[in-house]
Amino acid sequence: MAASMLPKLDREPPICGIPLDLLRHMSSVGERKRRQPTSGKAGINAHEGAGQHPEVIFGGSLGVSSMMIGFPLLMWFMWIGAAHYDGAIPSEPDMTWIEYGEHLFSLVYQHAYPGRKAWLIYWTFLLAQAFMYVNLPGGVYSKGKPLPHEGGKQITYYCNGVTSFYTSIAVTCALHTTGIFPIDTIIDEFGPLLSVSIISGTLVAIVAYISAMLRGRQHRMTGHIIYDFFMGAELNPRFGDWLDFKMFFMVRLPWFTLFFLSAATAAKQYEEYGYMSAEVLFVVMAHFLYANACCKGEEMIVVTWDIFYEKWGFMLIFWNMSGVPLSYCHCTLFLAYHDPATYAWSPTYLFVLYSSYIFMYWVWDTSMSQRTFFRAQERGHHQHRNTFPQLPWRHVKNPQKIETPTGDSLLVDGWFKHARKIPYTCDIYFAIAWGAVTGFRSPFPWFYPVFFTVMVLHRAYRDIERCRAKYGKYWAEYERRVPYLLIPVSPFEMSNR
Repeated sequence: MAASMLPKLDREPPICGIPLDLLRHMSSVGERKRRQPTSGKAGINAHEGAGQHPEVIFGGSLGVSSMMIGFPLLMWFMWIGAAHYDGAIPSEPDMTWIEYGEHLFSLVYQHAYPGRKAWLIYWTFLLAQAFMYVNLPGGVYSKGKPLPHEGGKQITYYCNGVTSFYTSIAVTCALHTTGIFPIDTIIDEFGPLLSVSIISGTLVAIVAYISAMLRGRQHRMTGHIIYDFFMGAELNPRFGDWLDFKMFFMVRLPWFTLFFLSAATAAKQYEEYGYMSAEVLFVVMAHFLYANACCKGEEMIVVTWDIFYEKWGFMLIFWNMSGVPLSYCHCTLFLAYHDPATYAWSPTYLFVLYSSYIFMYWVWDTSMSQRTFFRAQERGHHQHRNTFPQLPWRHVKNPQKIETPTGDSLLVDGWFKHARKIPYTCDIYFAIAWGAVTGFRSPFPWFYPVFFTVMVLHRAYRDIERCRAKYGKYWAEYERRVPYLLIPVSPFEMSNR
C-alpha cells in the first residue's frame, strides 16, 4: 500500500486496537510527574536537551520495588510449575498458605540451590564472553548517538558479536563431543543456574549503582534511591577502552544463553529418544536466527533507546543477566521436560509455523536493515557487512523521507511506509510462535508473549511521546503519512468490513 493511499484518521491511531488514551493512563500509574533532578559531582543531568528533568514511570518507587521483588519470585514460581508440576500452576489445595509457601521454598532449596557447579558454569560463560568481546577479531567500529550532556560526544563501540557467537558455538560443540562439558548439563542444572542468575543480576546491579555514585557518574537522578537504583545511575559504564557493559550484557548473555538452552534441549532429546523433534528444531531455529540477527546487526544497537537513553541499573542488568534468558525460555523447558510424542503437531501445522516464521523473520531483518542503512547514509558512515543471511530488499534506493530541523529525517518508505513499528510487529509474532509450538497445556510458555506484548506497547507509547516532543509538527506529518503503528490495517476499518 503506497503511503499516499493511506487514509487519514480522525483520532489518534490505536496500538493493536488499544486507544492511545488508555495506554497513556496505563503508563501513568503512580503519577508520571516530572521531578527536580539531583546533580552528581559531574553535573551530568540532561534528558535529550538542556533543562529537561527525568520522568518517573512504572509507578515510581513503589512500582519498581514490586517488580524487583516480584520478578525473581515469579521466575522461581514458573520454574517450579514447569519442572515439578508437569507445566501446571503449582497448586496444593490441602495446604494452608504458610504451608504452601514453605513447600515452594523447600522445592527451590532442594532443586535450585545455587551450588558451586552452577556458579562455575554461569560465570565461566560470562567471563569467556567478555574475553571474546574484547579480544576476538572480525568486528566493526560504530559510533553511538551524540550525547548532549557531554557536548555532543559520540562513543565508539567495537562490534564483534558475529565472531563471538560462532566461536561460542564451535567451542560448545567441541566441549560436548569430547565429553568435557555435555551441553545438556545446562538443562539438568537449570534450577541452580536460575538461582545463580537471580543472585548475580541483583549483586551486579548493586555494585554498578554504588560504583557510579562513588565515581560521580550519576545521570538524570530523581533523588529517590529505590527508583534510581532500578533505573540506574550511570549512562555509559565501561571497563577499559572497549568493554561497554550495556552492549555486552544486551546481546551475549541473554540471547546466546537462550540459544544454547534450546540447543541443549535438542542434544538431550537426541540422547534420550534417538531423534530431535520438529518442535525442538523449531525453537533451535528461532533462537538461532534471533541471536544471530542481534550479532550481525550489532552496530545497529548502538543508536537504540536502551543504549543512548536508558541507564545501567537493575532494570537492564537483572533482565539481561536473568530475566530474558531464564524466563523467555519456557517454551524450551516445556519441550525439554516432556516426551516429544505428547506435543507432536501435524505436518500441516508445522509447515505453517515454519513458513510463517521464516517470512516474518525476513520482514523483521530487512525492515531493521532498511532503517539502519537509511540512518547510516544520512550520517555518511555506512559499513557493509557480509554476514549471514544476506536478504533481498534490505536497502531502499532513494527512499522517501520527511526532513526535520533536528538533523534526523523520518523514513516513510520501504516497510516503513506501511507502519511505523514493523519490527515490533514481527517481535510480537516471534513471541507468539514460541508459545504456539508448545500448545496450550502449560501457561508458562505464554508468559513471554504476554509480557513482551505489554512491554512493547509501553515502549511504543514512550517513544511516541518522546518523538512528538522532539519533532513537533514534523511528527504530526509523519503520523498523517503513516497512520498505522504495528500493522497497516486499522481496527476501525476491520470492524466496518
